[in-house]
Amino acid sequence: MRTGTEKHVLGLSGGRDSAALAIYMRQHHPELEIEYFFTDTGKELPEVYEFLGRLEGFLGKPILRLNPDRDFDFWLKQLNNYLPSPQARWCTRKLKIHPFEKWVYPMIDEGATVYSYVAIRSDEEYREGYSSKSDSLVVKLPLKDAGIDKAGVIELLDGAGLGLPAYYSWRTRSGCTFCFFQQKIEWVRLKERHPDAFEEAKTYEKTAVEHGSPFTWSQGESLEQLEKPERIEQIKRDYEKRLTRLRSNTQINPLRPDHEPLDIDELYGQTKVCLACHK
Repeated sequence: MRTGTEKHVLGLSGGRDSAALAIYMRQHHPELEIEYFFTDTGKELPEVYEFLGRLEGFLGKPILRLNPDRDFDFWLKQLNNYLPSPQARWCTRKLKIHPFEKWVYPMIDEGATVYSYVAIRSDEEYREGYSSKSDSLVVKLPLKDAGIDKAGVIELLDGAGLGLPAYYSWRTRSGCTFCFFQQKIEWVRLKERHPDAFEEAKTYEKTAVEHGSPFTWSQGESLEQLEKPERIEQIKRDYEKRLTRLRSNTQINPLRPDHEPLDIDELYGQTKVCLACHK
């Protein structure tokens, strides 16, 4: 690589916003040779891989898979079987950020300026994400700069013939099947739709508790407690109550007659999630 060259990279999480950003960049900046990448933890939903395959068809080029040298199981053992949590997000550092740095910093060391395009919308604050350690790694926010909000993201996906990833019918985040940011209703739905993944999460949790981990996947209760029939019914009732209350307080925009799909986190007031995993 020649000193002074430019590289353009765009990370895909398997989520809605980063896919819309990839579509936007292809449509509005076809002159840029963008490298699209996905950092694969090996614990993703099958719907994520299916969506990425369809996105590759639209982009007309492959999405590079950045696989960590050491997987989730390796780091869990290294960390004494302590589960990651909102207070200790080692999974993001070890399985998302470090593989990205291992890939991108050799480009910078060889003299390139790397522009990294991040899917922050115009209707959200700059969410917690990657902070560049080098002046030669420049973070760009095209959706925010272009005034594209959540509805605009959905329009981009629909216009490209992709629509939303299939998991949006029951879950509003990409990322690992056992992501600790999931709401309890999402854990219930994971059990219903991907029971093997739910059982795997239970096994991780049981081993972690036996090794003294202070965290469970879902705040305040274990998955064994959460999956009891009476608890599942309670979680579903609470979800329906929240949904009814939110809808009654939401004004429909007449300029957008198709009601935007609801993000589950909106029901629970959660805003702090991992940018690397959930965009």
